[in-house]
Amino acid sequence: MRVVFMGSPEFAVPCLRALAGAHDVALVISQPDKPAGRGGQVSAPPVKTTAVDLGLPVAQPRSARTGELRDALIASGAELAAVVAYGKILPPDVLTAMPRGCINVHASILPKYRGAAPVQWAVIHGERETGVTIMQLDEGMDTGPVILEKRVAIDPDETSGELLARLAPIGAAALVEAIELIIRGEACALAQDHAAATHAPMLTKADGAIDFTQPADAVAARIRGVDPWPGAQATLRDQTVKLFRARPIDRGGAPGPEME
Repeated sequence: MRVVFMGSPEFAVPCLRALAGAHDVALVISQPDKPAGRGGQVSAPPVKTTAVDLGLPVAQPRSARTGELRDALIASGAELAAVVAYGKILPPDVLTAMPRGCINVHASILPKYRGAAPVQWAVIHGERETGVTIMQLDEGMDTGPVILEKRVAIDPDETSGELLARLAPIGAAALVEAIELIIRGEACALAQDHAAATHAPMLTKADGAIDFTQPADAVAARIRGVDPWPGAQATLRDQTVKLFRARPIDRGGAPGPEME
């Protein structure tokens, strides 16, 4: 099938590679290059870099709402758009530009953890299981009908960065499987239970602040959940310290006091 791929960060790269190996990728859409790091050097999104390496055409519209993105999709001659962490909300004219619509790879088992940071919040909340969902995009935030899901256990010591890296190839395989179902006319998209939805907003630096009055399990989960960004930090003995790993120990005592 002739498809358009839309994505930006490292998480989306395995999906692009898998799609390019299985289908005709007519166009890759990614976020514009932007300054990154302390030096502010302009850098390309990982998806753009990968697309160039694969010899695929790339477009980087600055807005999804000016008609530029819609026109690029139509001009590509593709039947379907695959969207993986693109980073922009798609308006109705973009969602309907493809004959077979747009499908999305989301890193949670929907309807839980709709939003920009599903892996991070799943770890912060101490979930034991998560996964990836392939859904049809609609105008809502991760509210579309579900085509396919793959579940995985969350390791007790796993950071959100490690879990995201583990989910990426799982999402890539699920994306290819879902498109094959669509081609064969066997895709059965089921409506989500909207009443059961939970949300996973984008993290801020404030989410990395550690409150040691919370139970040890919750503290350890937050430290893992905000790794690698924004990173966990706390004030101990009047000094700000960064925290990278934590494990609850069974030594009793009330939350809060320092222990040697």
